[in-house]
Amino acid sequence: MKRSRANSAPVAPGNGRPAKRAKKRLKAQADRDSRFYGNPLPGVKPEELSGNLIVVEGTDGSGRSTQISLLTEWLEGEGFAVETMGLRRSFLVGEDIDGLLAENAVTRMTLALMYSTDFFDQLERRILPALRSGLIVLADRYIFTLIARAAVRGIGRDYLHGIYEIALRPDLTFWLNVRPEVAFDREFKKSQTISYWESGRDMSLSNDLFQSFIRYQSMIKREFEYLSKRHGFIELDGEGSVSDVNRLLRTRIASQLGIRGTYYKPSHALAHLWH
Repeated sequence: MKRSRANSAPVAPGNGRPAKRAKKRLKAQADRDSRFYGNPLPGVKPEELSGNLIVVEGTDGSGRSTQISLLTEWLEGEGFAVETMGLRRSFLVGEDIDGLLAENAVTRMTLALMYSTDFFDQLERRILPALRSGLIVLADRYIFTLIARAAVRGIGRDYLHGIYEIALRPDLTFWLNVRPEVAFDREFKKSQTISYWESGRDMSLSNDLFQSFIRYQSMIKREFEYLSKRHGFIELDGEGSVSDVNRLLRTRIASQLGIRGTYYKPSHALAHLWH
């Protein structure tokens, strides 16, 4: 007896697409769950990294460093040991990068590769040891700033992501989003000057310092928008008060670390930052 085909519907072209999309979603989820963006560094076992890596990203003038200082004090008050990292803090090449920047004597590719060396030296010598010991690592900028800065200078995104594919994936990545005009006012108020590199003067965007800064930081901001979609940043309004932004950061971090209360009042040493 022949099997009835009355309930069989023809498969229309394209009906396989949902399955492909599902596979892509599963791959994306697996990528997010992975401890590294690509293969881990040799000898590194992800299961040994019991600490948490928390990144605060943003353009110059977004308030990152202020928030890192406040978060460090709060977390230590909650009983956590904290390690910090940032740009140009490697004992291997940090001072060399400072010297090249001061002299404005470095090509774009060389600068990008020097920064990647600075990052990976800190990853091996500072970040990974801290995470193995169960510490909280607070990063005042991470690979995303390095990718954004190099990308706007014409270095390919795929090439840059290839360089950093063995980087550790953060547990949380915050992006303090501010308008370039706000960033300019903050930076100028802080030091009464704007640096050559923060204003993108090496890119010959404008003879006017203000316009050069605005154009350069706008380009960086667009790169962060792209990176945010690709890597799932937690975007915060960096133009809010320091206390408001800090409260939002503490709430999300407390959820990640299992901290019940988020009350915090800065010590006398940091009270000047609280406004």
